[in-house]
Amino acid sequence: MMNNNLTLEWSLDAGRRRKTEATPMPMPVGKLPRVARLMALAIKFDGMIRAGAVTDYADLARLGLVTRARMTQIMNLLNLAPDIQEQIMFLPERTQGRETIAERNLRPLVRVVLWGRQRKLWRSIATSQ
Repeated sequence: MMNNNLTLEWSLDAGRRRKTEATPMPMPVGKLPRVARLMALAIKFDGMIRAGAVTDYADLARLGLVTRARMTQIMNLLNLAPDIQEQIMFLPERTQGRETIAERNLRPLVRVVLWGRQRKLWRSIATSQ
């Protein structure tokens, strides 16, 4: 017959306890820009399409409760040069006031095929804000 005894050992520190002040967690200062959130969504949605979780933009639009046209606008952000996409993703948080860069301001930019031209247009948009 097997011996099914279980032994559990632990020790308690009976020493003197020190009072410690809890350090407050830093609160988020601002809100991510909407265009950065849309860029992240476009990347996520593209991954869903590639993985076969959805078949096309129409499926995404139905799931997201938006029109196909709006889904196309969001997904067109993927036509931006990779370095522009990265800069959009890391735009600083907004603490007050209006968005510095709106998605609608990028619509002419996503139609430009040449990334060099896109970069010039992006610099003009980013510096004017």
